[in-house]
Amino acid sequence: MSKTEQGRLCVGVDLHKTQFTVCAVNEDGEILLESMYVTSLDGYEEFLKEMHAQEENGYSIELAVETTGNARFFKNRMEAEGFIVKVVNTNRFKVITLSTKKTDANDAATLAYYLMKDMLPEAHLCDQTSEELRRMLKTRSILVQSTVKIKNQIHGMMLGYGIETKAAQFQSRKKRQELMNDLADHEYSAYTASSLEVTLNILDDLESQIKKVEKQIEEMVKENRQVELLKTIPGIGTINAATIAAYTSDIDRFDGDFKRFAAYIGVVPGVHNSNEAVHLGRITKHGPQELRTAFVQVALGMIRLTKVTTDWYLIKDYRQKKENKGSGRAIIALSRKVARVVFAMLMSGEEFKPGLMIRETKI
Repeated sequence: MSKTEQGRLCVGVDLHKTQFTVCAVNEDGEILLESMYVTSLDGYEEFLKEMHAQEENGYSIELAVETTGNARFFKNRMEAEGFIVKVVNTNRFKVITLSTKKTDANDAATLAYYLMKDMLPEAHLCDQTSEELRRMLKTRSILVQSTVKIKNQIHGMMLGYGIETKAAQFQSRKKRQELMNDLADHEYSAYTASSLEVTLNILDDLESQIKKVEKQIEEMVKENRQVELLKTIPGIGTINAATIAAYTSDIDRFDGDFKRFAAYIGVVPGVHNSNEAVHLGRITKHGPQELRTAFVQVALGMIRLTKVTTDWYLIKDYRQKKENKGSGRAIIALSRKVARVVFAMLMSGEEFKPGLMIRETKI
């Protein structure tokens, strides 16, 4: 029989770290395969051998897999064999997560049946370069968070000895040595000084690693046109520019629709309808947290650059919003406007134009 005679074979894949369970369904709803494979080279080869056998029987193979840490590897491996793979957006597909019969086999079957009906919401996977940049940025974020915890620990330690410390005292080796001297002046035991010394050494190591990672990030984006564009915006540095670029390298997929882009970032308000009443709630916070945080940081950077931005309508609107609605809402509103500016720049490929930030006063 030919492929056209047999039609589609939809395969749901419940993918885990050490194994994956599959269920293959034909257009008549008949289950042709239910099996489990290990996520090793041998396991993948065994599965591919079965898929190619079904292909020889005349079936056109389509696969569906949920977004997991190894979904990209699975997708690349299957597509290399010529199979169609759909990665499912789990946030928009609650059938599995809310199922009362939660087993790997049942999950795989659910994916297969919904794939056959073309009712699976597809997740978007970024390109390999963007994913590598995201991982490097994530590494930096983890290191930075660790330094904050260490500094807080030192603040607490010193306060316990009656010594109040400030963030500025951690900025250099010289200032950190002064902390050690403070302990000596207060005549605390050598064990106390030793504990502080170890903690300060850990802080030194972390900051050294952060510098290495930041150097690597700069190397990764040195020829990135999006990063170059974004850095023309006052208040944005390499890290935030790289973060935005890492999550927007495929900006064309939003088809020029800023509302879709804002929804992707998660800076749009949630909407609740009841009868004829429409209530706008807090922002959805859907989408990458790192991207949303980057826009907030850019907004804060603009607020601080008073000599440059004080006459911008963005900042004037922020001040008015802050007065009426509070600082938190004002910053989010400013972040959303910054996102609109960034979206326009990335779509047009044009650099930031400060003149557009000034509203003409009508006489």
